[in-house]
Amino acid sequence: MVLDKIKQPNDIKKLTDQELSVLPGEIREFLIDHLSKTGGHLASNLGTVELTMALHLLLDFPKDKLVWDVGHQAYTHKILTGRAAEFDNLRQYGGISGFPKRKESDCDSFDTGHSSTSLSAALGYCMARDLAGEDYKVCAVIGDGALTGGLAYEALNNASRLNKSNMLIILNDNEMSISKNVGGMSTNLERLRTSSKYVGLKNSVMSSLESWPNGENIIRKIRSTKNGIKSLMVPNMVFEDLGIMYLGPVDGHNIKAMVETFEMAVRIKGPVLVHVITKKGNGYEPAERHPSRFHGTDIFEIETGLPKRSSNPGYTDVFSTVMRKMGDRNPEVVAITAAMAEGAGLKRFRNMFPERFFDVGIAEEHAVTFAAGLALGGRTPVFAVYSSFLQRAYDQILEDVCLQNLHVVFAIDRAGLVGADGSTHQGVFDVSFLTAMPNMTVMAPKNKWELSDMMKFAVGEFNGPIAIRYPRGEAYCGLKEHRAPIQLGKAEEIKPGSKVMLFALGSMVKKAEEVEELLKEKGIDAGICNARFAKPFDTEYLDRIKSQYDLIVTMEENVKTGGFGQQVQSYLYEQGYKGKVLNIAVPDEFVQHGSVTLLFKELKMDAPTVAERILESLGN
Repeated sequence: MVLDKIKQPNDIKKLTDQELSVLPGEIREFLIDHLSKTGGHLASNLGTVELTMALHLLLDFPKDKLVWDVGHQAYTHKILTGRAAEFDNLRQYGGISGFPKRKESDCDSFDTGHSSTSLSAALGYCMARDLAGEDYKVCAVIGDGALTGGLAYEALNNASRLNKSNMLIILNDNEMSISKNVGGMSTNLERLRTSSKYVGLKNSVMSSLESWPNGENIIRKIRSTKNGIKSLMVPNMVFEDLGIMYLGPVDGHNIKAMVETFEMAVRIKGPVLVHVITKKGNGYEPAERHPSRFHGTDIFEIETGLPKRSSNPGYTDVFSTVMRKMGDRNPEVVAITAAMAEGAGLKRFRNMFPERFFDVGIAEEHAVTFAAGLALGGRTPVFAVYSSFLQRAYDQILEDVCLQNLHVVFAIDRAGLVGADGSTHQGVFDVSFLTAMPNMTVMAPKNKWELSDMMKFAVGEFNGPIAIRYPRGEAYCGLKEHRAPIQLGKAEEIKPGSKVMLFALGSMVKKAEEVEELLKEKGIDAGICNARFAKPFDTEYLDRIKSQYDLIVTMEENVKTGGFGQQVQSYLYEQGYKGKVLNIAVPDEFVQHGSVTLLFKELKMDAPTVAERILESLGN
């Protein structure tokens, strides 16, 4: 196999033209085979095989810097830099990450995982290079979906002003982020894709002028005229209006055409954007037909593309059903997503109520302030978003929603440990930053029925900023008999005990049940309380029970620092509690990738370890 010849960075440059023509097929077979066993981001990587090869033929690693936006499309880059042998452990604990990681390889220039960051990072590299008098190339690869993020435009504006040489921007245009792209930029790119009439005319005119006397001067004048033939033939040339040289569109599956264009681009002084057209899922029919489903896939059958694991309803499914029903019953309810209609469970709402569904693109900051405007206009906006992506809108939540005390509902999916996507996606900070905001209310359900009840409370009974956080994966179906009505700031005691009370938030109630069983085997009758609210938590309940227990154990799937447990502990000690408080929470560290079960164990948050920690605290 040709792929076997790739042992280290730049080995691709040693291949013959015949070998280069064979390599894309081998890489695709390799990716499909390995990801069918490990899961991962398949469609995006299948679409960028030739693009990555062309960049590796152009660049010299690790001297040159290649910055991937988001980074989930960097699998081929990892293969071409000598990491193919490590793909058996892709996204597994201790194995290689599904995203670029500098600690993995000198060829990974920037740790990524969130969108729209590549242009800013690449521009920083360019400035550092020029200040040091060095000569390496810097290339940023950004998808058309990522161009809906405001950070990308801030970088483009700054790039134009700094006018750095060897700033190569590759726009990977596949018309997709996770869901299909929306908005003005998507419309503009569609015009560019279909502007073959302009491209043919430009090439014809320029070729003719080159043979004329004084033709080069004429060409220069045409290029320097802002309202030249490109402005006439292709509307809204946003890149060149920003001072970014635009080249393309180029076929993103034609290596030779891309290499020729890239080589031309790096000779041009100033920032240059090359528009490359790729097909998400290219080369694997199920991924081509269903690119959203294969954006991030679990293990699957190669022949059919169907998942191998049967999946029971997850929390996202429960949210999806509730949103559809609430949309039916309440015409004031509107739904907002940041390019995650399918992933965040809003597909059914979108299909049923398209006029009340808003996909703002990868623009979480805008989504929040947009929701604030909707709330002021009399609507009830529900913003469904992953916990780790909500972090990007901290200022807007604080200043535009909480400060004005507006009724915006934040449905926070993937709250807690998410597993294989790793440190950039673990949703373990939202309790800490949301509970620090005045006027914000934060809830977390113990099971699928409580999520439904909390959504109804948040939308129909509450008035103000409110967040409901729920984990990734299968919805817990236990404790069905415990379904007391939701009351603001009130906890739900599952069972009383003596000596030890397990005061658990959301997903950790299930873990508390497991801990209680283990403690029972040691002769300790622990109580369990479902906190329900991280803010305001039930101080009346704590005042009532604090004299009954020697140890109160707070349990949360959030970082310890500034979290639910520390706030409960602070309150208890302020009230003169004489017993001990044990916080079970994520340590003050970034949590790497791995299965959720294994991560709980490594973080000393699994039931057996928690039981041991409780026994140690009791002096047993």
